[in-house]
Amino acid sequence: MIDRDKRHPEKVNKPFNPIKKKPEWIRSKIVNSQVFFQTRKIVNQNNLVTVCQEANCPNITECWSKKHATFMIMGDTCTRACAFCDVKTGKPNELDIFEPLKIANAVKSLNLKHVVITSVDRDDLDDGGSEHFFKVVEATRNKNPETSIEVLTPDFLRKGEAYKKILQSELDVFNHNIETVPRLYTKVRPGARYFASLELLKNAKKFNKKIFTKSGIMVGLGETKEEIIQVMDDLRSAEVDFITIGQYLQPSPKHHPLSRYYTPDEFKEFKEIAKTKGFLLVSSSPLTRSSYHADEDFKKLQDARNKQLECQQHQ
Repeated sequence: MIDRDKRHPEKVNKPFNPIKKKPEWIRSKIVNSQVFFQTRKIVNQNNLVTVCQEANCPNITECWSKKHATFMIMGDTCTRACAFCDVKTGKPNELDIFEPLKIANAVKSLNLKHVVITSVDRDDLDDGGSEHFFKVVEATRNKNPETSIEVLTPDFLRKGEAYKKILQSELDVFNHNIETVPRLYTKVRPGARYFASLELLKNAKKFNKKIFTKSGIMVGLGETKEEIIQVMDDLRSAEVDFITIGQYLQPSPKHHPLSRYYTPDEFKEFKEIAKTKGFLLVSSSPLTRSSYHADEDFKKLQDARNKQLECQQHQ
């Protein structure tokens, strides 16, 4: 008998998890707009990388048609291999010293009122890229003084206090995604540590009380409802202001298997539960992503904080 592994050597030690058919409610909006192509042109002209493209975001047509783009700095190659992520892994290139100016110019060209700046993990750099983040934010702020700036950062694991450099810049929102429940970290986020991510979020708020802190979780990776609620509690203990909850969409058969699709009603239930925990803002839906509707959400955050301060003054 012929060993199947010998007939197909390319399948040895490679997971194959068939992708489940998407339900009715997992449908991204198709927008026929010239603005989409204008946005793409500006991104390409500045030779920029966006997480919208690299991570195959389901909301790209809707967001780009509104001139919303999430810029991914420090290249398109990550030093980690998270089982849920579609960004390529390998040895990254050298940092582009002109990238801060390119990002600033693109934000100006798109006339963005709010911009989200994220990055790949750069474990190869002594500071994990914190200094580069700082330069990008400062260049963007100098050229776009009225634009609110949100960063979605790596965890800077084993980089000491390198993260503080970012927090010295003029940003408005510090975002770091917790991604999943602690039980699944070794399979889903093997290069990260759950409590290290919590500590980062807690320290960010402690270091700069003026900023909003934000984090997100994907569901459908094999977690339980009780574990999701525990993550909510952990994030509130770290004084996180804003939580996003979205459906995990398996990028390919080689990625972590999708356990199930949650229904819209279940996402509404998560939203109500999270609200009772004390978050200033909760975004929970099948297509919710960290930077989806980030500009509108920032205004809601400001309003929620102002309302909170008014209530405190009247007590």
